[in-house]
Amino acid sequence: MNKRKVFLWSIVVALGGFLFGFDTAVISGAEQAIQKYWNLSPVEHGLTISIALIGTVIGSLFGSIPSDRLGRRTTLMIIASLYLLSSLGTALATNWYVFLLFRLLGGLGVGASSVTAPVYISEIAPANRRGRLVALFQFNVVFGILLSYFSNYLIGIDGEHAWRWMLGVQVFPSLLFLVMLQLVPESPRWLISRRGKVAEATAILKIANPKTYLQEIESIRSNAEAEQKATAAGNKGDQLLSRKYKLPIFLAVSFAIFNQVSGINAIIYYAPRIFEMTGLGRSSSLLSTVGIGAVNFLFTLIALQFIDRIGRKTLMAIGSVGLIATLGLVAQAFYRQDFGGWSVTLYLLVYIAFFAFSQGAVIWVFISEIFPNQVRAKGQTLGSTTHWVMAAVIAFAFPLFAEKLGGGHTFLFFSFMMLLQLLFVWKLMPETKGQSLEQIERSLILH
Repeated sequence: MNKRKVFLWSIVVALGGFLFGFDTAVISGAEQAIQKYWNLSPVEHGLTISIALIGTVIGSLFGSIPSDRLGRRTTLMIIASLYLLSSLGTALATNWYVFLLFRLLGGLGVGASSVTAPVYISEIAPANRRGRLVALFQFNVVFGILLSYFSNYLIGIDGEHAWRWMLGVQVFPSLLFLVMLQLVPESPRWLISRRGKVAEATAILKIANPKTYLQEIESIRSNAEAEQKATAAGNKGDQLLSRKYKLPIFLAVSFAIFNQVSGINAIIYYAPRIFEMTGLGRSSSLLSTVGIGAVNFLFTLIALQFIDRIGRKTLMAIGSVGLIATLGLVAQAFYRQDFGGWSVTLYLLVYIAFFAFSQGAVIWVFISEIFPNQVRAKGQTLGSTTHWVMAAVIAFAFPLFAEKLGGGHTFLFFSFMMLLQLLFVWKLMPETKGQSLEQIERSLILH
């Protein structure tokens, strides 16, 4: 019963990831119709696609503020409302500037959810199941991407208002998320570290981890008291940018940068356009994006079974090797102009499989684990903001780079970045599986 409750809470919170994925990818099916509807220039079109990512950067940058002040649960309810407003506004907009505003609101929701949802799940999950439960967030992200691709394919490209339906169907999961959040309690670690509500936190942790909840409460209290004493002594222990947090800061920022220079968001956002560059027709290109979503979903599901068994570092090493190879093959196909029908589609499907099995599944787990309770939301904000700044840069620049440099140079750059990622994983990335958050804190932070 207790395991089922924790799983239910995690699934509900991970719905924020579903909306994250849906909102991020749904634009891929609508972007060309939107460009035509408002007769957008290349620069205006790039802004239209990247405006949500700009909102995401802002949402992730400031996401820790309501998360720390109002609580994780209240912040998630605000996020659900942003998703709802965004889907309604973009579907009904008849003015380009109004459309941009509502896409920006959706981006705010995505950014804030990438901070708050993984933090909440990491703070409520038992150590031996934390990887799998936090990875449910990414699982829901890719499920949202898959359903957005499939929804776009079903709605199709015919009809003047098809793109409005593509964006408007998000109203329904947004409402569901808002309603289901009523079933979720507040994070026990937030209750202790921010409000001192030990009794309320104990009742929640007793459900989440009945065997060791007393030791966990004592460990959380001990760490919170140590941070408070450090702050009172003038060490500003609740400020992220201090010397003692330099290792987790370096790890989070590096991890987030590597996530995006893999080229994943360029492929997610521009999949139909990439496939059309290889000679596939519009309908085949939309169907190929459904395949990408399905592979992403399947291999994220597989990664959930391994992340707590073989660990985060092993998944990353396997994935890095696969990404280097598949991106290199795509680059080679573009250099030779030897697309062989569906060959690039096949390479990109294998690329997505390796990404989902490694970076996709690990990123939100790893970043949510490596910071202490007092600065976890701020640390998640740092990692998430870095991730989304890089995503915005890649999404904005990809069409220009692909046109000016060609697909070969562009994908070769992504492949080289994954070689650097492999070196980072091999030499610098610590393993965090099976450890409590407080144990990880002691291993990474020098008090």
